Amino acid sequence: MRPTKQESTCEEPMAVAPPDDATPPATPRNGFDRYFEISARGSTLGREVRGGLATFFTMAYIVVLNPLILGSAVDGAGERLPIPALAAATALVAGLATILMGVVGRFPLAVAAGLGVNALVAYEIAPEMTWADAMGLVVIEGLIIAVLVLTGLRTAVFRSVPTQMKAAIGVGIGLFLTIIGLVDAGFVRRLPDAANTTVPVGLGIGGKLVSWPMLVFVVGLLLTLVLVVRRVKGAILIGILASTGLALVIEALGNIGPSVVNGVSNPKGWSLTVPELPSRILDVPDLSLLGRFNVLDSWSRAGWLVVLMFIFTLIITDFFDTMGTMVAVGQEGGMLDEQGTPPRAKEILLVDSIAAAGGGAASVSSNTAYIESAAGVAEGARTGAANLVTGVLFLLAMFLTPLVLVVPFEAASTALVVVGFLMMTAVRTIDWTDFEIAIPAFLTIVLMPFTYSISNGIGAGLIVYVLMKVARGKAREVHPLLYGVAALFVLYFLRGPIESVLL
Repeated sequence: MRPTKQESTCEEPMAVAPPDDATPPATPRNGFDRYFEISARGSTLGREVRGGLATFFTMAYIVVLNPLILGSAVDGAGERLPIPALAAATALVAGLATILMGVVGRFPLAVAAGLGVNALVAYEIAPEMTWADAMGLVVIEGLIIAVLVLTGLRTAVFRSVPTQMKAAIGVGIGLFLTIIGLVDAGFVRRLPDAANTTVPVGLGIGGKLVSWPMLVFVVGLLLTLVLVVRRVKGAILIGILASTGLALVIEALGNIGPSVVNGVSNPKGWSLTVPELPSRILDVPDLSLLGRFNVLDSWSRAGWLVVLMFIFTLIITDFFDTMGTMVAVGQEGGMLDEQGTPPRAKEILLVDSIAAAGGGAASVSSNTAYIESAAGVAEGARTGAANLVTGVLFLLAMFLTPLVLVVPFEAASTALVVVGFLMMTAVRTIDWTDFEIAIPAFLTIVLMPFTYSISNGIGAGLIVYVLMKVARGKAREVHPLLYGVAALFVLYFLRGPIESVLL
């Protein structure tokens, strides 16, 4: 559980808002306040709006990135999904799922197409079948997880994880967010000859910060950090907007361009979105991909064993990614109980599973909770009211896609690094003198950023936690469900050899 401000030794790193905004009334002001528990959770409507805006800007990139990932792949029939339709459907499902999470879960956790899962669907599943079949598997996966939630199994598994391991999950995700921000901004890059050297990544280009986009990131990061230290309201959001303004000026004067031009690499260019004022703001969304899924044909096309392995991988990834994200966001906002569980955990997990199935039904891959929601929590969001802001902005993005593209990665990534620091402060709650918890916590923390996967970190940590307890003769201290979870993760990590033998 996250320490209180009185227990903190880091001069209240969580307190982004200034003192004059820190004591809202406990009595609900109206029905809206009462339903979302805004005052009860120590928040204000202004904080919720700021938090919703910050969350949207840190994850708006998915409207562009998800279509690029799915649209670049070819299915078993040689078909591609149209990028404009993917962008519109991505924004639509993200908006509806995020609003649903806010209204039902009443938790500041935004939802959108999951990175990692979309790549799995695009490059491993779709080539074995049609796009409709692949998205049908995503629907099946989401429905299975929904059943697990309704039967209480998913919540029971979540509660069986030790509190200190939940803290380690939050810290690991903080580091994961940090490296995502650094890589997306081009501040950290894979070396061109990484395969022939012991150093896989380096600073900037050739160890130097020599591009204008990097300058935008550095200036934006330093500005945001200064604002956070000075307790300025809206620090993260101000940092994103200021960085975007600087990026617009630089692009207008220097014509930097994208990182890839006609297939040719331009390392000094913008990593994904070129910050330019659009020629038009409105565009009619193409929703032709909605409902284009099939839940039966994949079994005959790819074989039942292949399909079962794909579904198992999707379930494990979604099942535990959301748990980790939920803990990390709740930890960031001090919203966890003594067992490290957020309020309305069952409702949160149920909405997430519905969103997974909804993403498949809309042909945009599984939708899941986004760790970038922590940026909104850092801005003060504590309730589902923030989700209404984020969700509406995603729905508007269907029509305002040209405007969404103005914010470059280099501007939005500053928030991820700052939030990564804030989440890192929970490392103090782990007892590092107790190796039975310290070793699995360490592996959980480091494997998330180093393998670029939340599930990998959780899986390795839980397997080693069970092993440490058994090795010390304390097998009875392990919750029975954790043995089953550890066994499933062993299968998850061994799925490559299993597939090679069985398939």
